[in-house]
Amino acid sequence: MLIRALSALECTKLLTANRVGRLACAKNGQPYVVPLYYAHSDAHLYAFSMPGKKIEWMRANPLVSVQVDEHSQGRGWRSVVVDGRYEELPDRIGHKLQRDHAWSVLSKHVDWWEPGALKPAIPPTPDSAPHVFFRILIEQLSGREASE
Repeated sequence: MLIRALSALECTKLLTANRVGRLACAKNGQPYVVPLYYAHSDAHLYAFSMPGKKIEWMRANPLVSVQVDEHSQGRGWRSVVVDGRYEELPDRIGHKLQRDHAWSVLSKHVDWWEPGALKPAIPPTPDSAPHVFFRILIEQLSGREASE
């Protein structure tokens, strides 16, 4: 196997081409990893979720990591790790532009809402289901590729 580092451009292309990663967050020294459906745009990963453990933990500690990978023929693979910061996009004045952008980026993909358990109202309204739109600011990223 040959292993090489991916360039920043290669990492960005891998993030853009995929939709599912693994989100790592931590609270009180305890790590937690969960699948994350996302859309990549403008140095951010955009996502939404119902309130729960990952949202609670990211609110307590906004420093997170996301890992995305692809497998190729044989034993080959490519993987990117993002270190970033959780930023909630509440349905309030002052966040409308970012929330609308998140909606726009996510809704370009078929059935983007399914991993959130319930489809949000179109467009989201204050009295709709309590979905939490958020983004992860990409502060650092690195990647590796293995080939035979």
